[in-house]
Amino acid sequence: AFDAGYAAALGKSLIILHAAEHQHALKEVDAAALAVAEHLAQVVRMLAYILQGRL
Repeated sequence: AFDAGYAAALGKSLIILHAAEHQHALKEVDAAALAVAEHLAQVVRMLAYILQGRL
């Protein structure tokens, strides 16, 4: 959470990956994120969209 807060303070975009059971504990980190995922495949799809513009 410290690294995420530091990155957010620097204006960096965040993609957060964590299991559903940690959702409540990380709600403030999630709020600062550009996107939140529960599975690595979701992150891969997000990055493909961001970098290549394809879904």
